[in-house]
Amino acid sequence: MAGGFEIRQAHFPGKVPLDAYGNGGFRFADMSHRGSILCLPSGVHGWEPKRPDALEAADFQLLLDEASDVQILLVGTGDQLKPLPKELREVFRDAGISADPMGTGAAVRTYNVLLAEDRAVAAALIAVD
Repeated sequence: MAGGFEIRQAHFPGKVPLDAYGNGGFRFADMSHRGSILCLPSGVHGWEPKRPDALEAADFQLLLDEASDVQILLVGTGDQLKPLPKELREVFRDAGISADPMGTGAAVRTYNVLLAEDRAVAAALIAVD
């Protein structure tokens, strides 16, 4: 093997419900991912916000690139609800996205319901233990 290992960004192409969360990750489509995720129209992406306790617009660039296909963003902020900074709420509003922060568990459950209803939903989910 000439080049060794190739490390790529985690990505599952397609919108799928989330089967489980906890232990630092998520289960979906008969697979698991350790760490936080973005669930977008283009699929499920591994997500590493710079500071999960202080989210900023740069953490959501993948989402903003697909903003025309998203109306609702659920932000799972971990074990507890943490409000989004005013600047970030304004970025989402300017992109035509309604952003709703909530604990990660509530965000997972709400995402699955809205996905089943075929709504234009996305989720940014911070992993919990």
